Amino acid sequence: MSSVADQLNSVLQKTARIIELCNALQEENDLLKQENQSIKVALDHSKNKNADLDEKLRVLKLAKSIEGTSEKTLDIKQKINDFVREIDKCVVLLKK
Repeated sequence: MSSVADQLNSVLQKTARIIELCNALQEENDLLKQENQSIKVALDHSKNKNADLDEKLRVLKLAKSIEGTSEKTLDIKQKINDFVREIDKCVVLLKK
């Protein structure tokens, strides 16, 4: 049977190993948190870029719809007035 000193030494070695593993896991956790944060920033950037591109696409489609039709001037003016009203509503919402 092992002596008490041997058992204590074994417990101390195992404790030291657990502390080393805990420190290694903490470092890995910190690195993963940093990586997660940078991915979140990249995702936000991509979302903003996507929203900008969607808006540009909408404007381009609108321009093509006005350009490619043979509507009367009155119909085009009506569409422009509708767009101005929609923009005014958006401005009011943004001011709130």
